[in-house]
Amino acid sequence: MTIFTLSRRAAIVGATLLAMLPASSALAFEPSASECIAPANAGGGWDFTCRQVGKLLYDLKLVPDPVQVTNLAGGGGGVAYAEVVSKRNDDNNLIVAASSATSTRLAQGAFPGMNMDMVRWIGSVGTDYGVIAVSAKSDIKTLPELMDKVKADPKSVSFAGGSAVGGWDHLKILIAAQAAGIEDVRTIKYVAFEGGGEAVTQLLGDHVQAFSGDISEARGFVDSGDIRVLAVLAKDRLPGVFASFPTAKEQGIDAVGANWRGFYAPGNMSDDAYGFWTGAINKLNASPEWKKIQDESGLVPLDLSGADFQQFVAEQVAKTTELSKKIGLIK
Repeated sequence: MTIFTLSRRAAIVGATLLAMLPASSALAFEPSASECIAPANAGGGWDFTCRQVGKLLYDLKLVPDPVQVTNLAGGGGGVAYAEVVSKRNDDNNLIVAASSATSTRLAQGAFPGMNMDMVRWIGSVGTDYGVIAVSAKSDIKTLPELMDKVKADPKSVSFAGGSAVGGWDHLKILIAAQAAGIEDVRTIKYVAFEGGGEAVTQLLGDHVQAFSGDISEARGFVDSGDIRVLAVLAKDRLPGVFASFPTAKEQGIDAVGANWRGFYAPGNMSDDAYGFWTGAINKLNASPEWKKIQDESGLVPLDLSGADFQQFVAEQVAKTTELSKKIGLIK
């Protein structure tokens, strides 16, 4: 009887002590086999986001294992979005690269039957300014020269971009064209490709005459001497190695196009997992290692996560819906 009583008391004490432990020590989420989906082919901005962030998350020991990067191109990000919503909606180990291109497509209803509330928005890792570029061997040296050529003969210039027709790369051209005095921007020829890398390849092959993308995806092609940046769509010149690139504004074309970069997650991701990933992005943004990558790639800091990021994306969707209506892309 005494033995039983002692055993029972020990069990009660043990249960009490366990209950007193912080929930985080017993239930803390840690990913296994982490994956980042880049909704485009290799070489573009989404691919850059997944690979740079995924590598640094592991290097900083914010995740226990290397992050697998999966390229899932199609539909301007729609194939990846549908995959997450319909097939991987409760995957706690999955994050997906997103950007202004994502909010643009959502604003225009380009993902049939889907909206931004079907996923969870994790956080942003910076803002990537748009660029308009040509092949290094092109005889066009300035943005006004390019726009004058479009005015003279719209069919003589085809623009390539890594987003679908009506997507962010397309919109940046239309914003610049409007600022340059082109009244009917619907005459501008735009050719969509599955990622910025593929678009630049078409430019180098002389299949198109100009490229619309972002500074991060253009950097490597500038360094290799393949392309010439005619203009950065920023209010002021970027710092550091990008200081030599003129803005559209200083050339008399008052056009600004900033592309935020970040991540979303499956809509039914657990709260513990969501808390882990938002925390990991916060730590990455605060690290000197990420700040160095931002400087080298032309990203401007934009540190938003959780509810703040959710609200930011909602505002971006609303603004893009209004812009798209103004230029006749949607009704």
